[in-house]
Amino acid sequence: MNTLHSLPVTNAAARSAVSGLHIVANLSVPHVVKLVDYHFFKDFIETQIRDFQLTKVGEAYHNFPGGGYTGVICLTESHLSIHTWPEQQYATFDVFLSNYLKDNRATTHGLYEAVRNYFQADILFEQIINR
Repeated sequence: MNTLHSLPVTNAAARSAVSGLHIVANLSVPHVVKLVDYHFFKDFIETQIRDFQLTKVGEAYHNFPGGGYTGVICLTESHLSIHTWPEQQYATFDVFLSNYLKDNRATTHGLYEAVRNYFQADILFEQIINR
């Protein structure tokens, strides 16, 4: 029989030393052109990954017939993902950066703000999760 074991976490300070920050958002995007094809977003996010000194280990993008795309980028720090619906002027975005080697909370917020600014988006839903 298999059993799962977990280490007890006694306080928030101990938890934050090994966890990270996860931001999940639903966005209203006024410029449909940024939601149709992933190539512009891919160029933008590659620059952000470099500027925030993150390490990409893999990626997958897909354009849907008629417009819209999905993208998932795996990072040594964790991941980010984007999904778009141009017909609804809508996108979902999430970014999770762990704090395994350093505190990445400011980087997580900075990357999220850069994406919001790229899309000039209004927030429809936002959840900020300390893991």
